[in-house]
Amino acid sequence: MKKRRLLAVLTATAMAASLVGCGSGSSGSSSSVANKDKPLCWFNRQPSNSSTGELDTAALNFNKDTYYVGFDANQGAELQGQMVLDYIKANAATIDRNGDGVIGYVLAIGDIGHNDSIARTRGVRSALGTGVDNGGAIVSDPAGTNTDGSSAVVKDSTIEIDGKTFTIRELASQEMKNSAGATWDAATAGNAIGTWSASFGDQIDVVVSNNDGMGMSMFNAWAKEQKVVTFGYDANSDAVAAIAEGYGGTISQHADVQAYLTLRVVRNALDGVDVNTGISVADAAGNKLDEGVDYRYDAASRSFYALNIAVTKDNYTEFTDATKPYSKVANKLDASNSPEKKVWLDIYNASDNFLSATYQPLLQNYDDLLNLKVEYIGGDGQTESNITNRLGNPGEYDAFCINMVKTDNAASYTSILQ
Repeated sequence: MKKRRLLAVLTATAMAASLVGCGSGSSGSSSSVANKDKPLCWFNRQPSNSSTGELDTAALNFNKDTYYVGFDANQGAELQGQMVLDYIKANAATIDRNGDGVIGYVLAIGDIGHNDSIARTRGVRSALGTGVDNGGAIVSDPAGTNTDGSSAVVKDSTIEIDGKTFTIRELASQEMKNSAGATWDAATAGNAIGTWSASFGDQIDVVVSNNDGMGMSMFNAWAKEQKVVTFGYDANSDAVAAIAEGYGGTISQHADVQAYLTLRVVRNALDGVDVNTGISVADAAGNKLDEGVDYRYDAASRSFYALNIAVTKDNYTEFTDATKPYSKVANKLDASNSPEKKVWLDIYNASDNFLSATYQPLLQNYDDLLNLKVEYIGGDGQTESNITNRLGNPGEYDAFCINMVKTDNAASYTSILQ
């Protein structure tokens, strides 16, 4: 009798384990799905050659449920450049601090090998007329110090305002990379503006940055007190708030849309529904984005790009909470149709202001709405192994969202999933 009872218990236990292994309503990974076939979303850093910008098609087509989510870098870069130019046109006479007829600006460059940084540098130089054409593309290399206008990577331009001609000059620019190798480094930008201001401070009329983290560092270290207008990118909450204190403006890359899409594409794959569900086509909860307004999709690169918005003194109050889910896609999914699943997601640099203070909080708001149990991994911003070493158990997850340190290194992750 005891043996029959023991056999019944063991049989029931085995059946339960079998059900869990098959992923029936489980928050664990489905053992019937190989890691190489699980949904994968690259985000923020598009797999590509950091020297040429050529996309890594193998990584973008890793499996049928692989996508990239980012933002339209070129459109955003053009907006930032135009925002700076519009400000100069409206205020040239008053921002020429030493009255020499030269509107001098300094530029903080994030990562010289990053497509977004390249686009933003080109966007500013193109709009201001300071870019040098090389084979049909604006040179994005740092100019170093260029107070005399002799640099080969940038050139002086002129602009006529109210009958007076002004020269626009990029006085200095450099990659903000710290001694440990981390790029987009805010502390390095703060040190740079200290060096520049000590050497030629009265010539600096405008400060421009590839992102708000570096922009705010320069603003707080020097530009705010000197009342030198500063422009950034990302619409981080602190930068948006600083517009009331003289920060010139920033660009919202619609992080709320990006974060939603990052998790939504894997949610749709896990549910076995069309990828456009809750994106261009309303889901059962009423979530829907507007293509051409909120985002665009490029089928060739399997990439979703959020569209950008300029944030200035005219509209900044609409952007004060950067971590609030986008109202169009803020409805919770029914768990009976979209049961809890487990997702591995990394942030390449836990210290990055935009990713840690804006993007991740948005992801954490959306993961509950989409019934996803996400494990967040924070990297050091320097080495891929700091992240990949913590992906030693891919079988425990149903999907992966990957934010690389360097755009060239997609294979460091896909090799683990093979």
